[in-house]
Amino acid sequence: MADDMGYADLSLTGCKDFSTPNIDRIGSEGVFFTDAHVTAGVCAPSRAGFVSGRYQQRVGFECNGPGGKQGLPTEVVTIAEALQPAGYVSSVIGKWHLGYTEDKQPIAQGFKHFSGFLKGSRSYFPYSKDSGTKNLTRDGVKVDESEVTYLTDWLTDEAIRLINEDRGGNPYFMFLSYNAPHTPMEALDEDLAKHTQIADEKRRTYAAMMTRMDDNVGRVLKLIEERGEMDNTMIFYLSDNGGAYNNSSDNGQWRGIKGSKWEGGHRVPLLCRWPQGGMKGGQLCDSPALSLDIYATAMAAAGLDASELELDGSDLTKTLAEGTAFNRDLAWRRGAAAAVRHGSWKLIRVTELDESYRYLLFDLKEDPSETKDLAAKYPERCAALQKQLANWESLMIERKWGEGKKWENNQRAKHNMDVIGRDAERSLP
Repeated sequence: MADDMGYADLSLTGCKDFSTPNIDRIGSEGVFFTDAHVTAGVCAPSRAGFVSGRYQQRVGFECNGPGGKQGLPTEVVTIAEALQPAGYVSSVIGKWHLGYTEDKQPIAQGFKHFSGFLKGSRSYFPYSKDSGTKNLTRDGVKVDESEVTYLTDWLTDEAIRLINEDRGGNPYFMFLSYNAPHTPMEALDEDLAKHTQIADEKRRTYAAMMTRMDDNVGRVLKLIEERGEMDNTMIFYLSDNGGAYNNSSDNGQWRGIKGSKWEGGHRVPLLCRWPQGGMKGGQLCDSPALSLDIYATAMAAAGLDASELELDGSDLTKTLAEGTAFNRDLAWRRGAAAAVRHGSWKLIRVTELDESYRYLLFDLKEDPSETKDLAAKYPERCAALQKQLANWESLMIERKWGEGKKWENNQRAKHNMDVIGRDAERSLP
């Protein structure tokens, strides 16, 4: 999983100023889901959904920045816990961001191994002093920062170590959670030197961070290949949300950025490679996939019954093997902004300061960049989607924490139709 990567920042999705051959390989030898989404436009709730296989609002994990004793509740059955009956040894490598207290850390949530940090981001270079939840730990033991030359490399070193670990013949599940290309914007000089053709300094740094991550994805793929496990290893790649306001990412044609209910906030490239599952390489799937589907698909691939888990994700094994199309309704909510989708129709609802609602309606088939608000033109369609959103919300619970007035107000402001262009979008984080 990448962090804050723009939709158009892979060669596979149209990037022209740098290349990502190793990440692209996962899609070109497998399936590229072109209409895939995460369940939140920001890091922590998106990851809570991914790890639980359910909409994170079911447990009140709606907003970013869980601090104190907040985080993923212990009663949640994580993907690591669900895979245990089939003997899977699970690990998290990298960013966690789902809680700081011991009961909410990966080892307490079913993962045997955790090499990474608890905070939402950290420096890519070694710290010279204790940095609290930004410290790197390995299975509960603080890592000496002298081990780190560059964070993306260190995380991959840890992934390689655990893939090579003697598991007594047991299979493994690994959540390789890179910090790249999330801020801080920090790259190695040798990588910056490869992108001197990019005039903008921040974009050049972003390119260096992305290509370093791609090189490291290549290291992982090479190891799996050398172990003779490429055919029977299911590999997914995605970002935790759309490109952010502060890292010079590119969301292409999709309006909006990280944190919004525009497509640019939650639409992500989802790639999957799994030859043993019967898939043919080079497939494009334009059915609406969801990050939650990875949990359900892993359970099916492992031969486990997920019926009692009440997952919100769908098993994609048939789609992977046969290219079977599917449809589904989607929903998002974070504070003052919420959205639902049915077919190509999408409704955004903004809760104003006086608690009144403002609605925006789009037909993504005709207007993928969400430039034409059709709410006044199609009131019946708007009303039907309002009902759909209300029905979804009736299944969720109230958020257990918020993000403060600044972020709430930005949620309202960034969903105005007159906020046009990346510069305007980036002024409202």
